[in-house]
Amino acid sequence: MKPEKIFEIVRKEGRRNLTEMESREVLKYYGIPVVDGEVVHSIDDAIHFAEKNGYPVVLKVVSKDVIHKTDVGGVITDIKTDKEIKEGFNKILVNVSEKLPRARIDGIFIQKMLPKSPEVFIGGKKDPTFDHILLFGMGGIFVEIFEDVSFRVVPITLKEANEMISEVKSSKILMGFRGQEPADTKFLANLLLKTSKMLEENQEIKELDINPIFALKKGAIAVDARIVID
Repeated sequence: MKPEKIFEIVRKEGRRNLTEMESREVLKYYGIPVVDGEVVHSIDDAIHFAEKNGYPVVLKVVSKDVIHKTDVGGVITDIKTDKEIKEGFNKILVNVSEKLPRARIDGIFIQKMLPKSPEVFIGGKKDPTFDHILLFGMGGIFVEIFEDVSFRVVPITLKEANEMISEVKSSKILMGFRGQEPADTKFLANLLLKTSKMLEENQEIKELDINPIFALKKGAIAVDARIVID
């Protein structure tokens, strides 16, 4: 589905925040790879997914009323058994109902847990002076702790994409720090170009947060995404 169609549906429902599922569709439209997963509505369906795709897995709440899933206990990672799926599934339902009693839960998203890799984030925001600005930094908790971020005004060139990566102080982690395998920075630069195009072509996007993105030895894959429109 084209992004403008997704935005139209969101507005008709009186929302400005896209669900993770809707955000994933926008990313896929621009060729940004996202981790495989599916929305399930029962513990049996979740177990079936895990048995088919392998453990460990991650469970996340799916709700149009939940913006920050982690803040309400709506995410459980590193689930390794059928028993843990059952416990995690029920725990998410309880957590969300306690923190946001009125939240409508549309299901649980289950996805394969990726191997440990450096995590980065790509973001975007609308600035009153420069219009869209593209951001890059190390992902996960490091975004808020270190505020180690580079940025450029959209649209960007390949040269600028590479500069954004190298300007981040902690980017040495991506280069093979202390004997680790170097990440595919060429692929990351390409993701920055694709995200720049997304922002340029969709003026409705007010905020964009793709975090974390697992930076792999070959390629990269987005694990979570959040989009807010005007």
